Amino acid sequence: MLFSDKIKSKYTPKRLAIKLNAKGEQFVLKGHPWVFSNSIAKINDDAKTGDLAIIFSKNKNRVIGLGLYDRDSPIQIKMLHSGTEKVEINATFFQRKIKEAFQKRTPLLKTNTNSYRLIFGENDGFPGLIADVYASVLVVKLYSEIWLPYLEMVLPSLQETSNAQTVVIRLSRSLENSKSHQLKDDEVVYGILENEVVEFVEHGVNFSANVIKGHKTGYFLDHRANRKQVGEWSKNKTVLDVFSYAGGFSVHALANGAKEVTSLDISKQALEIAIENGKLNDYSGIHKTIAGDAFEELNKLIETKTTFDVVVIDPPSFAKQASEIELAKKKYAQLAELGEKLTAKNGLLVLASCSSRVVSQAFFDINHQVLNRSNRRFDLILQTFHDIDHPIGFPEGTYLKCGYYRFIN
Repeated sequence: MLFSDKIKSKYTPKRLAIKLNAKGEQFVLKGHPWVFSNSIAKINDDAKTGDLAIIFSKNKNRVIGLGLYDRDSPIQIKMLHSGTEKVEINATFFQRKIKEAFQKRTPLLKTNTNSYRLIFGENDGFPGLIADVYASVLVVKLYSEIWLPYLEMVLPSLQETSNAQTVVIRLSRSLENSKSHQLKDDEVVYGILENEVVEFVEHGVNFSANVIKGHKTGYFLDHRANRKQVGEWSKNKTVLDVFSYAGGFSVHALANGAKEVTSLDISKQALEIAIENGKLNDYSGIHKTIAGDAFEELNKLIETKTTFDVVVIDPPSFAKQASEIELAKKKYAQLAELGEKLTAKNGLLVLASCSSRVVSQAFFDINHQVLNRSNRRFDLILQTFHDIDHPIGFPEGTYLKCGYYRFIN
């Protein structure tokens, strides 16, 4: 099989000699993957997106890093390599990075799991590029034009390392509207995709992802370890999965013997997928759904004095920008309060956040303060962060945190 000619770029990248101001140089020397435009002191006038940025130290005139230039982004250089070691940015360089990333995932792939994130953007040295594997299908999502001249080098290595039979390209909105390439969102660039809904296994539980129309690459892989944990603690329990999307927590609970599971999401389509994902597994419990705004629906359940043995609340990011942080904190406080009221005596409340701008300590502090006010005794029995296939390479790469609160009365 051959890759589509559409991955070939018409643009041949140039080499740019770049000097940074003192602050920018310090960030590069510390291995940070981002260089903002206000850190660039000197750059070629004709620099184009995708050009190779060769960063020289201010005083000694030696190379201290290599990156890709992104003309229209405030982060104008996305770093590929930091340090004075001499490297060439070529197919061999990318192949080595991809193999290093794959080796980090090896322990996960020794479990009964065939879905994983092979490349986690900057954290694996590929800023603006995500690569997720669902069984034999590799989905590559591009967030920046910087990768267009390099896809011909990168994609074959991703395909070979993952042993994928099919490769699908997904594009961010800005890339969809770009005229710098021939690709289209959801394009199959290698192999054949017989069905856009791909079945895969996560710690022995069966799921499906729509790799063409689903969010991001088709599914959210980051909560895998938490889903497994919730499943193990759900046997013979009643479970409420809030912001359930495709039913990740719900399906693990059902597959592990939950008595009754309620999936709550604003999207009826997502709830239909959750039901179908449940049916991919053998279970004897009841699977209910509630379609509606989470805050409104939780209040309705409280009014009817409904409670659950296990309550999982995993909302989408509430703080996409700095101006939204305070509002996000208020929403997390509200959800902790609602969740406590819905958690039965001796029950388990699981509260999660994927807002990188709300740091973990602030999130856990909010939960602790709210639950303390409830006058119920509880223990924080577990705190979790990123799964093995979502490694953290720099502070801003951290976003996922989850607290498990066991009530004693």
